[in-house]
Amino acid sequence: MMTQSICPSKMSKANTIKKTVVSVAVLVAMSAAVVGCDRGIKPVVNDPVDLVQIADPVSVLQPVFSTDVGNKSASKKDPLALQVGYADGQIVTASRSGDLAGYDNTGERLWAVDVDDQITGGVTVDALSQTAIVSTREGLVLAFDSLTGEKRWQQQLSSSVLTPALVHNNRVVLSANDGFLHGLSLQTGQSVWQFATQVPAISVRGSAAPTLLDDTTALLATADGRLHAVTTDSGLPQWSRRVGVGAGSSEVERMSDVDGTPVVDQNQMFAISYSGQMLGIDLATRQVMFVNDIASLKALAVNGQQVIATSLDGNVVAYDRNSGETLWESDDLAYRHLTNPVMIGNYIAVGDLDGVVHLFDPVNGNIVSRVESKGALTNLQVQGNRLMSQSASGQVSIWQLAR
Repeated sequence: MMTQSICPSKMSKANTIKKTVVSVAVLVAMSAAVVGCDRGIKPVVNDPVDLVQIADPVSVLQPVFSTDVGNKSASKKDPLALQVGYADGQIVTASRSGDLAGYDNTGERLWAVDVDDQITGGVTVDALSQTAIVSTREGLVLAFDSLTGEKRWQQQLSSSVLTPALVHNNRVVLSANDGFLHGLSLQTGQSVWQFATQVPAISVRGSAAPTLLDDTTALLATADGRLHAVTTDSGLPQWSRRVGVGAGSSEVERMSDVDGTPVVDQNQMFAISYSGQMLGIDLATRQVMFVNDIASLKALAVNGQQVIATSLDGNVVAYDRNSGETLWESDDLAYRHLTNPVMIGNYIAVGDLDGVVHLFDPVNGNIVSRVESKGALTNLQVQGNRLMSQSASGQVSIWQLAR
């Protein structure tokens, strides 16, 4: 699968710089072990498993529309991925090269603009204020009218942002790559608050998008393996908890990034780390319900009974959301570089490196349906009855549940 590795002895530069980011491609190769340095031993390389034809497929999703936004400036070694901005029928797409476009609910293009820089974070659409938020490689945050494409404001941050923003209670909350969390005014873009987090010397290239813990509190996961709860209006810290706990003799082996956005549902919170811990917390009591051993850089999914994860080696695992007990595990997509799992209707959807979206029966973990996009998929999104993806090559695809 991957052919690169990093020797701990070659990471001494981390002591002289603030932060080193390591690509996912390198990290997955190292996930088994950091071995063979200068000894002529190659890391283990696993080929993606071949897909097995579904015996009796069911019709789950039907296409709504697709478009190619392009990805001319993207590097195959850079795992950054953009997401579709979607809210209340407003759709905004972005390309890495800086093109923004707005569509109506049927896929008809309404407007297009060029932001004159590579887009690294976005898109977030806030339907109430009709605002689309993106951020650029140079750390610029820009707000546009999501219906017309008119630029409303821009704000320069201390570093680039690699994920979509959280828009809530007249605030735009962003997690910058230098460890600073920012709260901006939704109306003007002016900085209202900043919150500094610890930045490890080495981390994964990527970060978790901010999400809501409750109506007044944002939840942010960071590269040092922690979760931080801060008020959205003023950025006041409420609590902090460690999720990832790395182990090993080198800084590479001790990486504990939480790059998958935590999930908050029915007064429970779930998070997973690169270093191999999945945590379930009862928010009412603040007590840990369980800790399971599984490593991932992708967000989890939940339904009424389960929490679902995709592991670094491509397994899809469903756990009891209260006890953490393993309910089923599928290796049908092993080493296929899976996306985050999402719930769409009564099914679990997972994308892969060939642009295929697989739909699992949550009862037994069997794959019952598939749909296809173009290019490697890195994340999936769900809004209502619609499933959205944007591939590494720039193919945007939107499906909805078949009736």
